[in-house]
Parts: sequence; C-alpha cells; structure tokens
Amino acid sequence: MLGWVITCHDEQAQEMLDKLEARFGPLVQCRAVNYWRGLSTNMLSRMMCDALHETDTGDGVIFLTDKSGAAPYRAAALLSHKHACCEVISGINLSLLALMYPQRELLSSAEFRQAIVAQGVPGVSSLWHQQQKNPPFVLLHDLYKN
Repeated sequence: MLGWVITCHDEQAQEMLDKLEARFGPLVQCRAVNYWRGLSTNMLSRMMCDALHETDTGDGVIFLTDKSGAAPYRAAALLSHKHACCEVISGINLSLLALMYPQRELLSSAEFRQAIVAQGVPGVSSLWHQQQKNPPFVLLHDLYKN
C-alpha cells in the first residue's frame, strides 16, 4: 500500500486527514504535515522526512501538497529524489483525496501519479509532469572524464 504524506499550509493538512478518517476510518500509513507561518524550511524538511519514514513500507510514498512551488512542495521534491517510488502531487483537495483513497492499495506510485493527474482537476499536477515540461540540465560532455 502506498503511504500518503499530506502537507499543506496552516491547518489544512490535518483537517483533510481528519475528514478522510471520519469517512473511511483510521488511515494507516498516512500522516499530515502542517506548514505554519514562521516555521523554518529546515524544520519542515525534518517533519516531512519523519513522515516519509513513518508511512513507507516499501511500496512507495505519495506527497500530497496544496500549492505547486510552495515550501511544502519544494521540501517534498527534495525528499522524493532521495527515495525510490516517491511522487509529489500538487493542487490537491479533499474531494480528490477521497476519490483516490481506494487506489492506494491497487496502484504503484507512478500509476497513482498518472491516475490522480488524469482526473483533470484544475491545478493538479505532479513533480514528474512539471519536469517533463522543463527537462533537467544535461551535460553534453564530461570535462573530468579521461
């Protein structure tokens, strides 16, 4: 089962998690990380790293963020590059999470990424989709290669 780390500004992440649990019961492998005003990005990264390790059982983790490019999204992006099967989704809302909840047990992290973006909800994207628009810089030659 995919782990979920819901991370949003202010209390939104915990509120979403509470509402999902009210509907579906206790959510295993799911954590909320709230990004409050004045919280350092270092502390946010540490909180998200803890949540990643608490929710990952080897199948992968999906970081669900509220705003593309904001601090929670950036922290998730940095963590996702260090761990296999991690995806970062932005633009989430409660109804989308409720719709996608049953898919946690059925899909791989990459399949989940494709499925959530394919829902066509305005503003929802993924780090992977954004990187396809702007591919990373690649050296054409290695100056230090013998």
